[in-house]
Amino acid sequence: MKVKSTIEQLKNRIAVASKRKPAELVIKNAEVLNVFTGDWKKTDIAITEGYIAGIGEYEGEQIVDATGKKIVPGLINGHVHIESTMLTPREFSKVMLKHGITTAITDPHEIANVAGKAGLEYMLNASDALPMNIFVNMPSSVPATQFEHNGAQLDAKDITPYFQNSNVLGLAEVMDFPSVANAEEKMLQKIASTIQQGGIVDGHAAGLSKEDLNIYMAAGIRNDHESVSAQEGKDRLEAGMYLMIREGTVAKDLESLLPIINEKNARRCVFVTDDMLLDDLVENGDIDHIIRKAIQFGLDPVMAYQMATLNTSECFGLRELGAVAPGYIADFLILNDENQVDIHQVYKNGKCVVDEGEINQSYFSASLTDANTLPKPCIQQLKTSDFSIQITQDYCNTIEIVPNKIITNHICEKVDIKEGKFVPSIDKDQLLIAVVERHKGLSYIGKGIVKGFQMKEGSIATSVAHDSHNFVVVGTSEDEMLTAIKKVEQLDGGLVVTKQNQVKAHLALPIGGLMSDKGYLDVYEDVLKLNHAAEDIGIPATFNPFLTLSFLTLPVIPALKVTDQGLFDFKTFSHIDIEVEKK
Repeated sequence: MKVKSTIEQLKNRIAVASKRKPAELVIKNAEVLNVFTGDWKKTDIAITEGYIAGIGEYEGEQIVDATGKKIVPGLINGHVHIESTMLTPREFSKVMLKHGITTAITDPHEIANVAGKAGLEYMLNASDALPMNIFVNMPSSVPATQFEHNGAQLDAKDITPYFQNSNVLGLAEVMDFPSVANAEEKMLQKIASTIQQGGIVDGHAAGLSKEDLNIYMAAGIRNDHESVSAQEGKDRLEAGMYLMIREGTVAKDLESLLPIINEKNARRCVFVTDDMLLDDLVENGDIDHIIRKAIQFGLDPVMAYQMATLNTSECFGLRELGAVAPGYIADFLILNDENQVDIHQVYKNGKCVVDEGEINQSYFSASLTDANTLPKPCIQQLKTSDFSIQITQDYCNTIEIVPNKIITNHICEKVDIKEGKFVPSIDKDQLLIAVVERHKGLSYIGKGIVKGFQMKEGSIATSVAHDSHNFVVVGTSEDEMLTAIKKVEQLDGGLVVTKQNQVKAHLALPIGGLMSDKGYLDVYEDVLKLNHAAEDIGIPATFNPFLTLSFLTLPVIPALKVTDQGLFDFKTFSHIDIEVEKK
C-alpha cells in the first residue's frame, strides 16, 4: 500500500494542518512518543490521506478516543530474510503486522541464489500491494562464494535496473570481504552502481578486525549486523557504521551488545532479526520482542523505540517513516503498555489494519503471485554409500555447533572407524552431515562430522541451507540420511524428520525450496509437528535444529562449515580434509 504526494494532496494536508479543514481521522487523548526529543506528550494526531497532518488539538470526521493508551511509530525491521520464515511475503506481512512491524527491509538473497532474476521478480511482485512496506535491497553475492554451487549468478548489470523500482533501496549485505579487500572488479561494480543510484550498501562484517572495517567503510559500506561481542559493537560504532543489533532465532546478540549502548551512541543503533523462523515469530514476535527484551535488560524504553523506528528510517533514508510527526506517513501503534509492547491497534497509512490482534483481511484482497517460473530441485540418483565418510585416521576435524549462534567451533576429536569408514557415535555426539547439490544435478556431495545436535536416532534434512540452498542432512546413519533426502526431493524442497527410516514429520516448501504456498497458521502447525518430531529423536528444545542446520552450510561465517564441495575452514577460507594427519 503506497502513498504518493501530489500537489493536491499537499494542499489538502496543509489545509488540515492549518485547521481550515477537518482531518479524516483524529486520535485523541493518548500519550504520544516524540522520538526526536524522547518525550511523551498527551496530544491529538490529525490524519488525512495516509499522512499525519498535525499534532496538537484537532477535529476530524472520525474520532478515535485512545484514553489511557500510548502511541509509538510503526516498528521497522532493518534487515530480514523473508524466506527464512518459510512464508510468502503476503503471509509474512500478516504475522508482522500483528506484531506492530509496519515496515521491513528485506534481502531476497536466498531466492536469488536459487532462481536469479526470476527469484527477485517473484519477491518484488509478491511484496507489492500489501498493507505494509516491504523494501528490498538487491543481493550482493549471487553466488555467495566460489566454494559452493548455487542456482544463479547476478552481476552489476543484472541488478542495476532494479534500482528504478521505488521499493528497492540499495545493495544488501556484502559478505564477500576478500573480494572487497582485493578490489575485485565485479564486486566494486555492484557497490559503485548502488552508490551512483543513491542507494545504501549493507555490510556483513563477520569476524572482521577493526582494521578490516576501514576497508568496508572506504568502500562505502555503512552498517553491519554481524557483531557478536561488545568489542565488535564498539569497533563498528567507532568506525562510523550503524550498529545493527540482531536477535533472531539462532543469532541472539542483544544481551552481548546492550552493555555498550548509551545516550551518546544509541541513535546509531538499530534492531534487526536477520533470520527468524515462523514458530518463533508467531509465539514471541519480531522487533516488538527485541524491544521487550531490551527493556527487561535495562535499556531505556525511549531508546529502544528509537532504535526500532527513527534510527532505522534514518539509516536507510526513509524520510517519511519512523516518527509520529507532521508530514510523516501515518504508521503507528496504539499500545496498552509501552514496556511490554502490548498492542491494542496497528495503523498503516492511517488505516487500522490490526485491532486487538485481529488482522483486517480486506487489505489482503490482491491476487496471489505466480511462482511457477521458479525452478524445481534437481539432484542425482543417490544411494546409502554416498553419505559414508572414508577415513584412515581416527582424529578428525569436527564442526561443533554453538546453540543459538550461527558461528561454530572448529574442534579436532578422536572418532570411531570401522572397515575404513567413520562410524557415527551417539555417546560421543558425533554425527554425519552431508550437503547435496540440488540446482543442476552436478553430483556434488560434501560431507563432514558434526557435534552438538545430541540426536539419539534418525535424521533431519532441509532444502533451506544458507546461502546456496543445497540440500543438507544430519543423521545417525547413512540409511536415515538417504530416507530424509529422498523425501525432501519428493516435496520439491522442504523440512523432514526421520526415525527408524520412516518420515515422522515434514513441511513442503515448493516455492524455490524455500517457502510454503500455505497460509501462515497451516505452516505454523507443520512447524510444531517438526519440532516435536525433532525432540522425539533426542534433539533438545533449547535451540532450533533446522535453522542451526541451515547455517552449517554458510562458509562466510566462522569457523568450520560444510558446502557441497566439502569441509570449509573460515580461517584459511578454503576447503580442508576431514582427517587430521598424525604428527
